[in-house]
Amino acid sequence: MSHTQALAGFLADLQYEQLPESVLARTEDLFLDWLGSALASQDAHPIPLFERYAQHMGPASGPAQIIVSGRSSSAYFAALVNAASSHLVEQDDLHNSSVLHPATVVFPAALAAAQDLGKSGRDLLLAAVAGYEAGIRIGEFLGRSHYRTFHTTATVGTLAAAVAVGKLLDFNQEQFINLLGTAGTQAAGLWEFLRDAADSKQLHTAKAAADGLLAAYLTRDGLTGARNILEGEQGMAAGMSSDACPAKLSDRLGSRWALVETSFKFHASCRHTHPAADALLDLMQREGLSHEHITAVETRVHQGAIDVLGRVSVPQSVHQAKFSMGTVLGLIAVHGKAGLTEFHELALSDPAVSAFRGKVSMTLDPEVDGAYPQRWLGRVVVTTTDGRTLFGAIDEPKGDPGNSLTRTELADKFLRLVQFSAARTPEQAVVLIGKVWDLRTVELMNEWL
Repeated sequence: MSHTQALAGFLADLQYEQLPESVLARTEDLFLDWLGSALASQDAHPIPLFERYAQHMGPASGPAQIIVSGRSSSAYFAALVNAASSHLVEQDDLHNSSVLHPATVVFPAALAAAQDLGKSGRDLLLAAVAGYEAGIRIGEFLGRSHYRTFHTTATVGTLAAAVAVGKLLDFNQEQFINLLGTAGTQAAGLWEFLRDAADSKQLHTAKAAADGLLAAYLTRDGLTGARNILEGEQGMAAGMSSDACPAKLSDRLGSRWALVETSFKFHASCRHTHPAADALLDLMQREGLSHEHITAVETRVHQGAIDVLGRVSVPQSVHQAKFSMGTVLGLIAVHGKAGLTEFHELALSDPAVSAFRGKVSMTLDPEVDGAYPQRWLGRVVVTTTDGRTLFGAIDEPKGDPGNSLTRTELADKFLRLVQFSAARTPEQAVVLIGKVWDLRTVELMNEWL
């Protein structure tokens, strides 16, 4: 049996009753975090473009809900818009070793399909777990080389979304094999957009969720796909990776729950900036430093951070600023936080932040690079105005599994996200939090929101 067959068999056999309480609770937490990220982008460019496209090309109404507008549409277009909206403010989750943002592709497809198919909250949770478990392992399988050129959440995300919907459709092993083939042949998404401050990142997740759903519905009706799309001679690994490890596809299936390894985002920026941001903040608090006391910050990083963040020198948009190590650390140093408000009000306009950005550099560090992607270490070397050289280090950024957000912190984050966009009143947001943490009792997801 190939590793792909083993994964497909696990997905087909997976039942709700097999899921530990810790996995179910974590899935609810991840869903809340995803929902807040989607709501936070209401009316923000480029999300209205996706909404208009859905209105023009899709039905006037349908069984699935578009979160940011409150409109309904087909499952396909709801998944498309909801996936775009939940990946804009850079607050959605990340799994370290796969370098995958699972929520922004898995939940839009799963929620839209669950509403279309009349499924329950328990069905949705099971589908999400299947999508996370498959997507994370496929991301790990494709390795570090894949991420240098391809946006893993776009490529692998297509398969993760497809698996979630396939689980809602109760696919057997053979159908999951065909599903992976049809989803995998559509996988796309390149990092080049970062150089131009382009809007492609939201298109990546929109297409991944929608195309994953498309693959699942076509597979249900009999469309076949490549049987070895992951490991085959002309499959994804052959074309998109130079360090693929097939054993990762079947790694401890049923005993290792990869979903619980997923990290929550604390800062509203690219996750590659978080370790250095936490290390700098810790050092400044420990030493009683202000930004005026600092003449230089050397961040010691892994190669993936250089590959992604090194493309941005002087950011031209708020979104691009979230991929600028200097801007993120400037917000941290000058204002003590790098949240949505700081990015939108200060990242591009505050001269103190701009000045600090010029003090920040990135250096490849063998220790940090060797630990990545399993661990994202934060290391900074700070030079002060009085000539001192200070070293800051953190081993688990805020939000990592070993330094996770509590449910109280997740609720606070959700309230901040909703307040930022005014998508819901505080009272409505509190009601939504309770509804998410009561998902497993919901009989029908159709009118859940």
